[in-house]
Amino acid sequence: MDENAEQQHPTASPSYARAELARAFTTSVTHGDTATRERATARVARWQAVLAGMADGRLRIGSRTPVAGLPAWVTPEVVRGGFATGQPAAGGPLLPHESAAAERAGVPGDRRALFAHFLTEPGLTELWELLDSGRYEVALPEEAALLTVAWLVRAGETDAALELVKTLEPFAGRLRMLPRPSDVSPLGPGALHRRTADDAGWSLALRGPNGRVEAQRESLAVWLPFADELLSHWLEVREPDGTPRDAPDQGRTPAPHAPAAYDADWLARGDALLRRYRRLAEEHTRCAKHRRPRENAAILRAALEDVVAGRRPAARLEGLLRHAVASMVRKRGVPGSARHAALRGEQARQAALPAHHLLAQLVVVRLSGLPQGVGIADTAPLLAPVSAREAEESGLPAGTEMPPSVRATVESALSAPLAVLVDRGVVPSAEVLAELVPQLVAATTADAYRDGALRTLMASVYRAFRNRRSLLLLHLASQVRVEELPWVRAAAGHRGGDEAVADAARAALRELGTLAVQAFPGTLLPNPLVREMSVLAREADLGVPFTEELAADIFMGEFGPKFLVAARVAAELLRGTLYERYYGVDYAAVRNLAITEAGRAAGRSRPARTSPEFGRLCAERAAAERTGGGRGGSVAANGTVIEQAQILTTHNLATLVGRVGITPEPGHDALAVRCFDTVCRLAARVHGERRPLPTIKDAAYAWRQMVFHLSLCADERRAAVLVALDGQAARYPEHVAARLAPALAGLRLAAAGGVFGPDGTADGGRARRLVGWSTGWHWMRDERPSDTAWAAVRT
Repeated sequence: MDENAEQQHPTASPSYARAELARAFTTSVTHGDTATRERATARVARWQAVLAGMADGRLRIGSRTPVAGLPAWVTPEVVRGGFATGQPAAGGPLLPHESAAAERAGVPGDRRALFAHFLTEPGLTELWELLDSGRYEVALPEEAALLTVAWLVRAGETDAALELVKTLEPFAGRLRMLPRPSDVSPLGPGALHRRTADDAGWSLALRGPNGRVEAQRESLAVWLPFADELLSHWLEVREPDGTPRDAPDQGRTPAPHAPAAYDADWLARGDALLRRYRRLAEEHTRCAKHRRPRENAAILRAALEDVVAGRRPAARLEGLLRHAVASMVRKRGVPGSARHAALRGEQARQAALPAHHLLAQLVVVRLSGLPQGVGIADTAPLLAPVSAREAEESGLPAGTEMPPSVRATVESALSAPLAVLVDRGVVPSAEVLAELVPQLVAATTADAYRDGALRTLMASVYRAFRNRRSLLLLHLASQVRVEELPWVRAAAGHRGGDEAVADAARAALRELGTLAVQAFPGTLLPNPLVREMSVLAREADLGVPFTEELAADIFMGEFGPKFLVAARVAAELLRGTLYERYYGVDYAAVRNLAITEAGRAAGRSRPARTSPEFGRLCAERAAAERTGGGRGGSVAANGTVIEQAQILTTHNLATLVGRVGITPEPGHDALAVRCFDTVCRLAARVHGERRPLPTIKDAAYAWRQMVFHLSLCADERRAAVLVALDGQAARYPEHVAARLAPALAGLRLAAAGGVFGPDGTADGGRARRLVGWSTGWHWMRDERPSDTAWAAVRT
């Protein structure tokens, strides 16, 4: 986008920044945790910088160059909502590795002096050694700039190196351009990890005793055995005439009589029990159940205290005592009986199990012998039972198995191909998948570079670039791409043959798309994942678009041209299918619109920034669906328009199936069933939920994916799935089937060739099209309140 044209547009409103500043300030003053207050204080300073920069014109929030004086390629410091603070992320004080480098070189401790040193022969030699070893870390893209200069010089690309230095020099004193040394070798091809061994070790090392677990352990080991002693003591009580009382199993329970009814030995032993109770209560403070007056053990103890003190317990306490003794014997048996002994034996065994935090400490020791900055290739040895040698050193019982919580932490650092991580549950969601994908894409895109050292460097640049936080952008401005970084541009001529690069990217995109669709059906592809797919699609030269989910609160009614291209891909795949009938789409008209728009674009000297016809089509479809008198321009109204764009494009599913060529392994019928299960689970949450609209929106996303997969099934498979849906819904609470009944009726109507009315209903409202956004009272919600209450809700 032309930056001069961009400056003519207004920037974002400061109201969001003011609200975030107020929230951070409140937390910094009122929160009970010191560390949380300190973090909030830092957020206050950043939000103050945002507001000050917006006020004096140094910041233009909404622009892809929001900080005056900094080009787009500089990584900005970004806070929540995509607001730039005005500072570069690679700025600030020198880091320890920079100070150490300055000391080694004998130059002043500032970045401009360091920059100049690393352009000298000794400096370049040090950089070449780093390049050859691969033992460095690039946390921000700028940290690879000097390494790229060094590589270009060694490759004989002196002119390119000088041009890059010329671009970097104005920022040499402000930006960190030196990589961080590392003891870790470069990542192996194809192996990804969610966390490093160091991350897992720290997580385990920070674990302390679990308060609830330790309270339960104390109850099993201390207070239940003491309660048994109290019960046994009361069961020794004899009748006033000295004869033994009847056994409790025969219906008799002890009754506290006058103190004279108790012999001296019984009273002395009771006094010893009470003294021991007081000592135990001082030493064991985790479990408080024994202090509750209504607990059986507390009743037995209170009655014993009265009797030992020479008082007759109150009549109410005598009654509670009889009941407590009878219920304890009835529930577990007499102490010492076979039933009682078996129960207490099992409880003692559980209490003797080592605490999880102690087992976690043992695994920390095992982890300490591994490389810390990468994932773990084999987790099995780390999760083996406690060995005899470890038992001797740690005091833990030999043969003890590692608990699930420890296993999950170690497994989260597993280094393996992406499909293995998904299969083993290390990647539990599409959002986590999106976190890992930059590692895969970095390796794929870096494979295009012929030189091994440059390949490692560019992979590190890509991974660092993907940590760059997105800016809030207005007017369809695009986020900065990795190709715009000057050092990436400078090395672009050293990429390999286009066909080999494209083949590798196509294979990676096919694998990624298949995993995302078959592992997480019913889930909207998150924007970070969509962006990585877009990178692979460009590398593969597929010429297919991937479309992000747009934010309804900043939507300005415009769509980029790629949305209409994506709708054309969907039209070619879904014309004449259940999907077209269910959502009332005329895909023939959509295809013709796309062809016409493409013809117009071919005649323009500059590419169009928007697709007005596509935007108009979405707005018209949204207006037809709207109910409840919602006003246009609201967030909800914007949401209805965005949702229609997702319906028309299938939000990348048609592109993945029709152009990328993914073939989900379970089959489309199995994926449809799994999507419907997600719909049911979300519908169950709607019941009684105070703010159910986000849940309804997610249910509509899952429903749309179900309809998509059903549309690609053979007729007999689709019919079988439609028959099975009612039974699937019946496995959930009754209100789920009732809530989804109109949507199921609408689905079967479309499957039979029927159509909805203009408002998305049929059969007098008994059949409905399920969409997520609504400007009125959504029919999936609980019963609509009165008009007065509804007016208050809308306000």
